[in-house]
Amino acid sequence: MTSTALPTTEDLRARARTSLQRIGVTVPEGTGLQSRTPITGENLFGLTAATDADAEEAVAATREAFLAWRTTPAPRRGELVRRLGELLREHKSDLADLITIEAGKIRSEALGEVQEMIDICDFAVGLSRQLYGRTIASERPGHRLAETWHPLGVVGVISAFNFPAAVWSWNTAVALACGDTVIWKPSELTPLISLACERLLAQGAEEVGAPRDVHRLLLGDRVIGEKLVDDPRVALVSATGSTRMGREVGPRVAARFGRSLLELGGNNAAVVAPSADLDLAVQGIVFAAAGTAGQRCTTLRRLIVHRDIADTLVARLTAAYAQLPIGDPFDEGTLVGPLISTTALDAMRDAVARAQAQGGKVLAGGNRRLADSAPRAAYVEPVIVRVDEQTDVVREETFAPILYVLTYDTFEEAIALHNDVPQGLSSSIFTRDQQEAERFLSAEGSDCGIANVNIGTSGAEIGGAFGGEKETGGGRESGSDAWRAYMRPATNTINYSGRLALAQNVSFL
Repeated sequence: MTSTALPTTEDLRARARTSLQRIGVTVPEGTGLQSRTPITGENLFGLTAATDADAEEAVAATREAFLAWRTTPAPRRGELVRRLGELLREHKSDLADLITIEAGKIRSEALGEVQEMIDICDFAVGLSRQLYGRTIASERPGHRLAETWHPLGVVGVISAFNFPAAVWSWNTAVALACGDTVIWKPSELTPLISLACERLLAQGAEEVGAPRDVHRLLLGDRVIGEKLVDDPRVALVSATGSTRMGREVGPRVAARFGRSLLELGGNNAAVVAPSADLDLAVQGIVFAAAGTAGQRCTTLRRLIVHRDIADTLVARLTAAYAQLPIGDPFDEGTLVGPLISTTALDAMRDAVARAQAQGGKVLAGGNRRLADSAPRAAYVEPVIVRVDEQTDVVREETFAPILYVLTYDTFEEAIALHNDVPQGLSSSIFTRDQQEAERFLSAEGSDCGIANVNIGTSGAEIGGAFGGEKETGGGRESGSDAWRAYMRPATNTINYSGRLALAQNVSFL
């Protein structure tokens, strides 16, 4: 089913301008970069793209600011993060509007993304008083061993369109609390929300007396991102995007002995066991597979179902898919908004065609919607494809709402199918068998960085570290002890004995 008529591009342009003005941003008119909305597929504003000189100045400025920021007591640094969280709360609705306009997210998901930003600020404020080291037992009398943690330097954040603000906040809130400064190169598809976030952080820095250059924003294409990747003054590059992008970023940062934190592709699967609560499973599967129009790195892309219940579950999923409201993401009844572009739609169609050529059968969805009223936009029905084996197209990540359904007979077979892809981000199992659940979470089970039981693959909380293994990159952002990626450890030996004692009983003098 299709939701109400779409807003006009002029309506969206006016709504974006109003939200930006309430936040304190005057939309700069320029050339080199276009702000576009996937809701209608048309351009909103022309913006000025950053130049090489802008990137050089930003790196120099944030490096200079770091020298002062690193000596600021961590709880004082937390005051900036606290103020950012307060400003995000004050402007939650306007920020959500900008996310919907630029990324096409439905209203509840856009509000959820801003809430995620608020939550990570709360986490990082607490973290600013918990950057704990440790004391280690020394083998030498009159000595103490300790581990301390120090700010790392300038952090370059390269983010993607699908979470245009939340991923920035994961990195920025934690990095600032840790004593780092930040340069943000957002997706060129989402410049408006980036301008809004940067303005709120600048306001917070001014109000709490933080250095003005603790954060800089660089709008532009991949060339600007490459400046951060290659600059030795950027201590850490945190990049979110495709595996292809990670293959380029990782070696280039490593070549200059910098650090990288990569959150790359996901080809996430859910195992549905014979004992599963199918009511729960259907809800979890539909959100994970169709939410954000399949454009999350944690989107459910492979469903591995026990053969005994496969037909029943697929019938229920097919019925649920037929009822998904597709259309205007501002409409409260819409559950599936647009793909980011018609290019994404072409990739989706190509993947489905390849799956069919390799023996797959389309069970539901796949039709384009609203093409007459919005020919430049890409609204499409989420699709379910039944496949007999995990062919090459199934093992690839297509950033669109395609759900491949496979069947299994034994638990060992399910795990083998689950792990037989290059990516390793998120995973889940639906089961009421405690032994199966524990095996799925064990070393012999899921090989992903995120493994869930009786919940889908999407919707991570900020309290847990976020990231994956294999071609997903291996880095961790957000909660838990992910903060360690933004700091450098130092091992300290303190001799209070009054005499020199060498380790391992070495005698020298």
